[in-house]
Order: sequence, then C-alpha cells, then structure tokens
Amino acid sequence: MSNIINRREFLKKLGIGTTLTGLAIAGCKNTEKTTGITPDVKEGEMTYRTNPKTGEKVSILGYGCMRWPTKPAEDGKEGGDEIDQEMVNRLVDTALENGVNYFDTSPAYCQGKSEGATGMALSRHPRDSYYIATKLSNFAPQTQTREASIAMYNNSLKELQTDYIDYMLLHAVGGGGLDNLRKRYMDNGILDFLLKEREEGRIKNLGFSYHGDIEVFDYLLSKHDEYKWDFVQIQLNYLDWKKSKEEEPLSVNAHYLYDELAKRGIPAVIMEPLLGGRLAKVPDNIANRLKQRNPEESVASWAFRFAGTHPDVLTVLSGMTYMEHLQDNLHTYSPLNPLDEEDLAFLQETADIMKQYPTVPCNDCKYCMPCPYGIDIPANLLHYNKCVNEDNIPTSSQSPNYAKARKAFLVGYDRSVPKLRQASHCIGCGQCSPHCPQEIDIPHELHRIDEYVEKLKQQTV
Repeated sequence: MSNIINRREFLKKLGIGTTLTGLAIAGCKNTEKTTGITPDVKEGEMTYRTNPKTGEKVSILGYGCMRWPTKPAEDGKEGGDEIDQEMVNRLVDTALENGVNYFDTSPAYCQGKSEGATGMALSRHPRDSYYIATKLSNFAPQTQTREASIAMYNNSLKELQTDYIDYMLLHAVGGGGLDNLRKRYMDNGILDFLLKEREEGRIKNLGFSYHGDIEVFDYLLSKHDEYKWDFVQIQLNYLDWKKSKEEEPLSVNAHYLYDELAKRGIPAVIMEPLLGGRLAKVPDNIANRLKQRNPEESVASWAFRFAGTHPDVLTVLSGMTYMEHLQDNLHTYSPLNPLDEEDLAFLQETADIMKQYPTVPCNDCKYCMPCPYGIDIPANLLHYNKCVNEDNIPTSSQSPNYAKARKAFLVGYDRSVPKLRQASHCIGCGQCSPHCPQEIDIPHELHRIDEYVEKLKQQTV
C-alpha cells in the first residue's frame, strides 16, 4: 500500500543502526534490579522489547488511541465531529504493516468512541498480531459501583471485539488521593474482580496508569507483592526528568517514578513523551538548537528517543492523529538509535532552557472537558503556549515588533477558539481542575489569558 514506509531507504538516509546492546545511560542506572526487558533490534525494522512475564515482543512504539482523526458529522451540527473510521483504518493498517503491535485506548477517549473505532480497525486483522490495552475509567461517581464498573469492563470487551484484554489498567490513579483510589477500585471489590479476571486469563497483564498524588503511587507499589503488577504507565519525557523525589515530589517526577518501577522489576509504559505535542512545537531557538545538533532528525524524534532509551521501558505511546506523525515515529523507532551520555546531557541543557518559557503545562488530554459553560479549555491554553513559543507574547507597546506580535496573538486566538468558547466565559467554578493530571489551576490560567487578551485589545500601536 502507498503509505508503507520504505525502511531501508529511510535508514540509508538517516544512518540509523545502533542497537540497545550494552546500553549505559547517565542518570538511568538501576541500583537493585531491572525488569529483564530485552531489546529485539533488526536493521531497518521496528525495535521490540520483550515482556519479561509473558515473553511477548512489544513494539517500542505504541499507538495511543486518545486522538483519533475526526470529520464533520453528517448532521452538520457545530461541535458534532465524529471519528473518521476510514482514516483510522488506514492508520492502523500502516502501523501494523510497519511493526507497531501495541494499541492503547479507554472508554473515556474520543467522547467514549475510541474503543469502538479501535476495535473496528483492529478486528480486520488476526487477533494474535496485536496487543490491546484499555482501562477501567470509572471516574464519574455513577460508574464506581461494582455493577457499573463491571458493566464498563464488559462493554470494553464488546467494543474492542475481543474476549480478552492484553494489558488492562486502573485508569489515572492518584487524582483525589488514596480515598478516591479506594472508592473506585477497592471498597467496591473491583480490583479483586480484575485480579480474578487475570487469573482466569481474560486479562493477560494488569497494571495502572498514574497521575496525581505521589502517595498513591507509593502505596500501590508497596502492595506489589500482593497485586503483582505486570506493568505501570507513567508520564516520562526530558522536560519532566528530575534528579530525585525530594527535588520535586510531584506526579511528573519522571526519574523517581521510573526508578521505583525498575527497582521492583515492573516494566514501564510511557505516556506523554511529547507532553501533548509541546515537545514537538518548541520555541524557535530550541528547535534550531535541536536541528543544529542533528539536522536529519525531527524535533519530536528527540523526545521519543529519550523515552525509548531507558532500558526498562516496554513501549512508548504516541497519539498519532495524522499519517505524517505515524511515519515520523516509525522512522525514529525502526530501529531505535538510543541516546548516548552526551545526547542526554544536551537534552538536559535544552530542558533547562525551555523551563524559562512561561508556558502552561497543558498536554491536551482533555480530561478537563467538557466545560459546563462551553469553554474549550485546551484550545485556550494551547494557543497561549503556541504564541509563547513563537515569541508572540508582547508585554508592552514599547516592545520590539509589538504590532506584529499583538496581531498574531489576537487574530490567531479568534481563529483557534470561537468567541463563545474563549477564556472570557470562565466563571471560576473549578470543576475542571481536579481532573487535570498536570495539576494546573485552570481557572487561574484562563483568567490570566483573558486579562492578557483584554489588555492587548485596549493597547494600540
């Protein structure tokens, strides 16, 4: 088919060929034991990691199904976009043809439609050619009863057109602390139910995805001997990589999270390697810095190589909405050319420079949506970030290029966010903030953006 990547031609162009054998990574050394994940690398082909429990060879590139492409709904209603199933099929076909075999979805993704779209696309292929990961996403109080949670699990099997789940997760544990964890999975017996499903073989691997309170992460790992977690999904990228828990004891302390898993021999699945695209759309001077070091690689490839370089990572998820995203990631991981110590030091310096930019740490997960007042929260935050990265955030009418930057911000804002969905409509109800994995004070940021917009409108050249 026309979208298949010619790996040999690509590799000849990029000169990729280094394997993970004998990998030594500064700051990534495990002091106790590793998962036993072994690399399976062949010239010109997808890199695989072997699950130490099952022996499954999992592609280092995993397909995140949270951002499937959409098209206008047939009824033409505003905001009524539907998943473009034809394009989803093409993306899945291309991924499988090029060695991707791990697909991660959830009942909560794509307004509840991701599992169905993913199941339709995957069911056209042999069941043993891919691994399905999904989640028990019982966030809403009405879904947290035993009956409702089991119904959600059974519906996942139905939507995904399968009678077993390869990788099952407790979804986004950490938000709301230990009380919320107990309410969602323990007091109602759902964790016991999932453990039984694993014992019966309908779940092959059981784990959890983590956001939020570090106490919850530590608690669940302290119960590893009892629950025997097969894998854990964490956020890891070079901007969030920290030196120790004490340095910044937050959910995004990637160094701490990764090391705690590796010490216990638990494979890590990586989410948000690009921070919702922020590490692909970096400030111009950062992009120039990365391109100068390696002109043949995309900006995004640095983030994916960083995540994949860590030896106890089983797979790295990417929400690839467009074919060009998929193709670029296939290039990066076919095979993975791991970062050396100089590369890692270079990225740490790059991260330190990036932290000087006042962007909002939104990764466009949309967990804050829908807003009861119709605000498109991610669109507001992402437009602001885009303008920060492009240096279109004038602070004074005396600033150089003020007129150009002012126009770029205001015109781009109206184009990116319909007026009825802009930050000015935020009343500060705070319903969004508890759902944010990045712990953003969303009403504060929306009010700050609105005040800035009003200031720009009042100022003239």
